[in-house]
Amino acid sequence: MTFFRTTRLMLSGAAFLSLAGSAFALDGQDLLKKLNAAYSAEGGTIAAEGIDVDGTTMTLKNATFKPNGGEAFTIGDIALTGVEEDEDGGYYVEEARFPDINAAQDGATITASELTISGISIPADANGQGLDSMLLYETAHIGPVKVVKDGKEAFSIGDTKMNLTLREDESGFDFDGAFKGMKADLSDAPDPQAKEAIEKLALQHVNGDVTVKGAWDLAPGAIDISELTFDFTNIGRLNLALKISGYTLPFVNSLREAAKASETNPNKEEAQQALGLAMLGLMQQLSFSGAEIRFDDASITKRALEYAGAQQNISAKQMADALKAMAPIALAQLNIPELQNAISAAINTYLDDPKNFVVSASPAQPVPFPTIMGAAMGAPDTLPNVLGVKVTANQ
Repeated sequence: MTFFRTTRLMLSGAAFLSLAGSAFALDGQDLLKKLNAAYSAEGGTIAAEGIDVDGTTMTLKNATFKPNGGEAFTIGDIALTGVEEDEDGGYYVEEARFPDINAAQDGATITASELTISGISIPADANGQGLDSMLLYETAHIGPVKVVKDGKEAFSIGDTKMNLTLREDESGFDFDGAFKGMKADLSDAPDPQAKEAIEKLALQHVNGDVTVKGAWDLAPGAIDISELTFDFTNIGRLNLALKISGYTLPFVNSLREAAKASETNPNKEEAQQALGLAMLGLMQQLSFSGAEIRFDDASITKRALEYAGAQQNISAKQMADALKAMAPIALAQLNIPELQNAISAAINTYLDDPKNFVVSASPAQPVPFPTIMGAAMGAPDTLPNVLGVKVTANQ
């Protein structure tokens, strides 16, 4: 009798644990609903034929993605691992793994593998005002991407990675990313003139990297993109930098609301006009703090001068001298003598010995966008002083 009582107790306990496990099982439909609520205003919606749940792993079966204003397309099975539900009803996903891409279009085949997004935070309520209402991720990764046309690799990227790091005090984010090992084969350009130019400039096979780095301080809404670099072998390194303020969380929420209103408006033409006006109004909240465009030459300038000179039956040096002579005439239209002289001097210095060319804007204080727009329409000649524009070369 003791044996049977013990057995019944064990079975009852197992049944209770089974029921408890079912009661606390992850709700795949709830996760998908909250994911779409957070993402729909920014990109589109995800649908799935079914959702399998196995412990902390979910699989969105035969998922499709419909971008806002576009046609839905099939993704396949999306595996979500390390899924946890927060106390407030939101979700954290350790990793989302997407199926490899293998698609054909216009005679070209596009393949991509190792697509993952890690550290995804899905908010319980996407209509809130704080960080807990935002859809966030920590790392996004794509492995090799290739475009093959007529049996020949036309374009490829070796590896892509983006990182988004929330600071411990939640005062802002730091972000960085890179597109490594980019390659493009331009040797089969169909246009004869373009093909000749590509050959003379030695651009048949282009390869390099693109990197980005920046920060977002939430309270002042300061976006600082310190690095957006295009670095290509035997061409040069182009870096773009930008600083703006006013891009606060309320500003982001206003953007999302405007996008939602546009998406739900059945009259698409009217929706686009309304969205444009809303964006114009929101831009009034932003201020310009600085920017820079810098190019470091890696031999492309010399080849460009040689090619342009050959078109005119003159040498590369003669072509450079001609450009230096024409620059003041072209710049005279600006009617800003000080800036004209600075640009002309920089052009002369650069063409004599191509090293680097820099255009920067550093106002003493952040300049509201309405001020910039007003100056551009009413007194464009004042803009360089308003923005603190400088042009230099080889410094």
